[in-house]
Amino acid sequence: MKRIMIIGCGGAGKSTLSRKIHDILGVQLIHLDQYYWNPNWVETEKEQWASIVENLVNKKNWVMDGNYGGTMDIRIARADTIIFLNYPTLICLFRVVKRVFQNWGKSRPDISQGCVEKFDFEFFHYILNYNKTRRGKILQKLTNLAPSKKIFILKKDKEVNEFLFSLNSQANNM
Repeated sequence: MKRIMIIGCGGAGKSTLSRKIHDILGVQLIHLDQYYWNPNWVETEKEQWASIVENLVNKKNWVMDGNYGGTMDIRIARADTIIFLNYPTLICLFRVVKRVFQNWGKSRPDISQGCVEKFDFEFFHYILNYNKTRRGKILQKLTNLAPSKKIFILKKDKEVNEFLFSLNSQANNM
């Protein structure tokens, strides 16, 4: 595992998992939110964003978290491992609400400086509809990739913990 892509609904635990994988494997940690969002939650222009992602995926090794459907194919092409955190909507929603309260008025470490945590109805709507509108397409895309990539679809914390334990054991035996 040299280039690991982590996707899933907001609140599923992408950033947390990527940090843990970074700690185990020592690969570069890339939170896509840090590159996409400019201060005050200003989005990066579409063409510039594609160029940024192209540069990021061409690094030697990485663990990269974030969805950003418009650049997903760019990341998939370079990734050797894809992890889809396929969590229930209510868990994701609970975690996002918890995250908002814990980080209210501050910038989280996995987001650009100047992007202060806030309550965002549009984002909550996205989370509420993610599994209805995006999950099936992602699962289909991953099914079509399965022979050429290592694919992990993790549905609960226990599976994530087992994955991390296995990864840590493999890393310690190298």
